[in-house]
Amino acid sequence: MAGYATVGTNNVEKAVAFYDELMAVAGWGKAFDHPRGGRIWRSPGGDMFGVLKPYDEKAATVGNGSMIGLGLDSQAHIDALHAKALALGGADEGAPGVRGGGAAYFAYFRDLDGNKLCAYKFG
Repeated sequence: MAGYATVGTNNVEKAVAFYDELMAVAGWGKAFDHPRGGRIWRSPGGDMFGVLKPYDEKAATVGNGSMIGLGLDSQAHIDALHAKALALGGADEGAPGVRGGGAAYFAYFRDLDGNKLCAYKFG
């Protein structure tokens, strides 16, 4: 990850509840609540991810072609994160599996606002 990434939401309460559970499975902890509404989580390695109300106070929209990748430490961890996302109401965008000629393991899903995320591990 490039240090941190954020996605927008139109329902802060639902989004924070979704990501609190999801990020716990990923091993990420709460860093802080954002003063504008939303929350930031931190990975064990120091990367950050947040879900926020848009700064311009307009409706949050999904970026066409945008995706956030969360690097995890094992295929089992990726499977658990993908399953948790779906259990929390997220949408499947690609079941966990080997991709890239066997060089990597990926799983894709969308959050409650339609933002696309990927859990992955190379090697």
